[in-house]
Parts: sequence; structure tokens; C-alpha cells
Amino acid sequence: MKTYQEWQALRNTIGLHSNAYINGVFTPAQSGETFDCINPTDESLLVKVASCDEADVNLATAAAKNAFKSGVWSNMPPNKRKRILQKWADLLEENQDELALIDTLDMGKSISEMVNIDVPDSIDSLRWSAECIDKLYGEIAPTNPDHLALISREPLGVVAIITPWNYPLMMVMWKIAPALAAGNSVILKPSEKSPLSALRIAELATQAGVPNGVFNVLPGFGHTAGKSLALHHDIGTLAFTGSSRVAGMLMQYAGQSNMKRVWLEAGGKSPCIVFDDCKDIPAAAKGAASAIFTNQGEVCIACSRLYIHRSIKDEFMVALLDAAKAYVPGDPLDPATKMGPMVDKAQLDTVTRFIKSAIADGATLTFGGIPDYQKGQGFYAKPTIFTDASHEMEFVREEIFGPVLAVMTFDTEDEAIELANDSKYGLGASIWTNDLARAHRVSRLLESGMVWVNTWGDGDTTVPFGGVKASGNGRDKSWHALEKYTEIKNTWISLK
Repeated sequence: MKTYQEWQALRNTIGLHSNAYINGVFTPAQSGETFDCINPTDESLLVKVASCDEADVNLATAAAKNAFKSGVWSNMPPNKRKRILQKWADLLEENQDELALIDTLDMGKSISEMVNIDVPDSIDSLRWSAECIDKLYGEIAPTNPDHLALISREPLGVVAIITPWNYPLMMVMWKIAPALAAGNSVILKPSEKSPLSALRIAELATQAGVPNGVFNVLPGFGHTAGKSLALHHDIGTLAFTGSSRVAGMLMQYAGQSNMKRVWLEAGGKSPCIVFDDCKDIPAAAKGAASAIFTNQGEVCIACSRLYIHRSIKDEFMVALLDAAKAYVPGDPLDPATKMGPMVDKAQLDTVTRFIKSAIADGATLTFGGIPDYQKGQGFYAKPTIFTDASHEMEFVREEIFGPVLAVMTFDTEDEAIELANDSKYGLGASIWTNDLARAHRVSRLLESGMVWVNTWGDGDTTVPFGGVKASGNGRDKSWHALEKYTEIKNTWISLK
């Protein structure tokens, strides 16, 4: 790991791409419009980025469609496509410090988290997807001897992908790696709040041998570029990670256009349940703190609702407050920093509003509080904990996407399950218990796409990531991600 001084020195040597990447070339938006990309640590301007809209979407879609129809990628021998993606992963590894630095500057993630989690996970996702390419087999149905029924998987065509700002590189790779591995052409719209690493990896993709038009990047806003992608008739699939509100709009746009399939990973308000048989309360408290304060709470699976068995609440709160003290907001380029700034002033204002609403609704402020914002000094929030919360309070029901924790108590297992499921969301959940039967029993009853037992957030590329209810319907990672980006075809042959 580089020192703070070394990261600062590297910062002065890297260049930042600002134009869209269409058909293998960096190009300004057709309108000439740009938007400011701001460093949330000091509010300085990093670069003015091309603001794409419908004209750019049409241009990129035509390039992607032409590339797909030509077969230059979709019909490439699987082992060759595999080698190109592996080469791309090698290039990401060679440039890993630069990629880590770009995302830290762009959205305020701690450099330690980028180096140790985001970049390695992104590379692993790409390599894993590449390895799958020549290991995907078709099927033969058990028909009578007079017929042969072949079941095959084919690439969909042009896939549009819209990604969030909180994990700019990792969330991008979770989606584009399987989509490209399946033989599709891809148009990526990264969030306007953190588009820079996506533009850099597009350049590396071409360097690795990905043909022109196969991978395109359109920075821009949701109401312009995003909406145009969702309405475009030549795009067959749309994959999205972001808020539940926007997810619902994208489904409507798909219905208004060509009925494109839409895969969604949306919001979350995940519960963390600590039972009275939890034997390692300090470990559980550290886990609960990590589950809400990691990445400044800008995490879709953040466990922002903590339910503690009443009999251990006092002991647990002592340990929790001690664990929370480790999250001191600071310069994310310092390897010792565990909590950087919020991504922008709008997100900081959102956190502030929810903290004020919690106070107004009668929750007890136990740790942290309203941010002390000073213009020009970064968008820093405080790790904040409220006790005496209830489900009638807005900050308990709604996703905040910030470092704000609601603490509540329960008396029985049934009550804990009922409270945990009392949410429109169903993305993740964490259970802390030493009772193996309870761990299995409760996990089955939780309305959640993912459940962690005696941990939070763990996983790798081999397991699916996604939720239920208003948290969406798609899955990233694992074989299940590849399934999203292929079409099943049945070919029935008469042998008579």
C-alpha cells in the first residue's frame, strides 16, 4: 500500500478522460454539453465530462448493433473471446493503482477500500466471467427417437447497462463482464457522479483487443441518456443498479418501447438482527458498525436497521459505540482513513434531512449528529446512531444511503423476523447467533435475496448478488448473471 504522500504524487501524474467512448474512439457529446466532475474531498473540479443525450445514444446504439450483426465479437470463437477478456483483466491489474485513485478522487471512497476490495473484486469478476466463456454448454431434450431437440443459449444483441456512483468500478464490472462474455455488445451509462473509471477501462478494453463498437461508454444524466437507452428499440436488454424509484421508471420505459427485458438491483434498508445467544458481542458490534459506516453508508446492502435482543441491548450498545469511534471522517487518500466524504452536496443534504427528521420524530441521538458542513472543505457526514427508533419514523422506513443507524429492540424470534420483514425492501440481512438451527430457520423466513450469518457483506464472484420485493429482480455475479445476458433457443429437428 502506498503512503499518503505517494498517492498525492500519483494524483499529479494521471490524466482523466472526459469524453464519451463510442465505437472505439473518445468523442465529445453531440450537443457539446458537459457537466462538472467534482472531487468531494475538497470540492475542486476534476474535469468537465461530456453530457450525453439521445443523439449520443443513437450513435452508440448504431455502432453496437453493427458490431453485433457483423459477428466480430458475437461469433468470435469462444476461446479467443476468452483470451481478450483475460488480457483486459491483466491490463486492469497493471493499472490498478491508477484505477483505485480515480474512484477515490471521483466519489470519495477510501483508498484502502479501493486497493483491497473494489479493484481486486473487479478484476476477479472479469477473469471469472472470461473463464466461463468456453464452459457454457447447450442441452439436448429427452425427446422420442424420431426427433432431436437442441436447447442453446445465444447472446441477446445490444445490452444497455446503467450503474450507480457508490462502487463505480466494481458495479460496472459485475455487469459488463458477463454481458460481454456472453457475446453481446454493451453500452454503459455510468452515474454522472462517478464516471471516470468507466472511461479509463473502456480505453483498456480496446487495448486488450475488444473490437470497436462492442463496448461503449456514455456519461450523462438519467433523464437524458438513461431514459433514451431505456426507450431505444434496438436495445434488447437493460441492466440497472440504483434506486427503486428509478428502477420503476425504467420498467415503464421498457413497456413503452420494445418490451426489452429489464434486470434491476434497486434500493435496500437491510436489517441486522443480534440474538441473545450471540457469544461474541464485540465482534457482532464491529460487524454492525461496518455494515452501516463502510463507504460512508453509501452501500445498497447497508444494515441501517439494527435489532438487538432486549436482554443484551445495554452491553451491545457499549460495544457498538466503541466500534463506531473507529469511523472518523477524513481524507480518503490517507490509507488510515475508513470513512471519506459523501459523494456530493446533494447526498450530504439528504443525510442531514433524515437526521433532522429522526430527531423531530423522537429518536434519541446517541452518536454523531448533523454534519458540520463548511463550503469548500468537502462533503463530510458523521457516523450517526439513533436509539429508541420505531417503524413509524421516516428514517427507519426509507433508504438514506448514508451513515445513519436506527437501533431497536425485540423480545422473541418471531418478533425479530416480523420487524425485519416489515419493509418494502428485501436486498440483504445479517443475523448474529450461535444457534445453528436458529440461523437456518431465521434465514429461510427473512424476505431477502441475501442473508449473512455472523458476518456482513461477505461473498465472492461464485455467488449471486441481488434482492426481492422493491429491491429488484436481477442477480449479479455467478452463473446467474450470465443467464441474464443470453437468450434461450429451442431448435426442434425431425429425424424421419
